[in-house]
Amino acid sequence: MRTWQVERRKRTRQLIELGGLVAKAGVVDLTGDDRAIILGALLWMADKLQNDQGEEARALWSARGKQAFCANPAPHSQIELFQKCAERRLSMR
Repeated sequence: MRTWQVERRKRTRQLIELGGLVAKAGVVDLTGDDRAIILGALLWMADKLQNDQGEEARALWSARGKQAFCANPAPHSQIELFQKCAERRLSMR
């Protein structure tokens, strides 16, 4: 397989995974699949990350995202994620 094909497949997989995150968060249903609302929310998020509250937003959103992944892991990575969640719980004690 050619290099450009490998890179294209990687990019396609990344885009599919990112779309899956939007769906997993319930954004598609909550917006009625309105692409303008979804894009507007993503642009708001990008602005937030670029201003003086960016680090605080990153920390908050990262924690919430990790919590959501632990609560509802993807089937293909359940074992690895379960181990990470268990390690995190132990380190919090």
